[in-house]
Amino acid sequence: MGFTRAQLDAFRDSTVPDVIGEGCRLLFVGINPGLWTAAVQTHFAHPQNRFYPALKQAGLIDRDIDRAAGMSDFDRVHLVERGIGITNLVERATSRASELSRVELRAGGARLERLVTKVGPRVVAIAGITAYRTAFGVPGSSPGRQEHPLGGAELWVVPNPSGLNAHETVATLAVGYREVGVAAGIVDAG
Repeated sequence: MGFTRAQLDAFRDSTVPDVIGEGCRLLFVGINPGLWTAAVQTHFAHPQNRFYPALKQAGLIDRDIDRAAGMSDFDRVHLVERGIGITNLVERATSRASELSRVELRAGGARLERLVTKVGPRVVAIAGITAYRTAFGVPGSSPGRQEHPLGGAELWVVPNPSGLNAHETVATLAVGYREVGVAAGIVDAG
């Protein structure tokens, strides 16, 4: 499956529904939907994105998810049954996260805190340190577990799985994702 630039541009400013079910223990938070994600209505959907392969390698899911073609209802159920949810800081789709303003990211942080308070996951994992720093006004923060919780949940910042984050691999992403999976009680520490 592929799209022309014009086809993808038609999805600019679109939204993608959250994948969150009852019993969500681990909420992954992307920065915002990319255009491919908006086109197929699947979080982290771009073919170069390593999110789902890293989840599988980390043991958080036990099968492949064909994100580029769009997640099936069966895939969504699998995530929800595993206690995994997915949302974004900013809801509107752009070609690159750099198109978002500081105001949008700050508003997204406030929206996320309200969502976390309502849903009640054990752990929130924000994928992207720069967006986290901007959204929550913590310029000196480092990746990993954060000192302060968010909406009652343990807060972590994990690496962004985008293909644009070239210094990360599926293997290095899986290490960070496994760590939050252990914290959320989805996978065993051993």
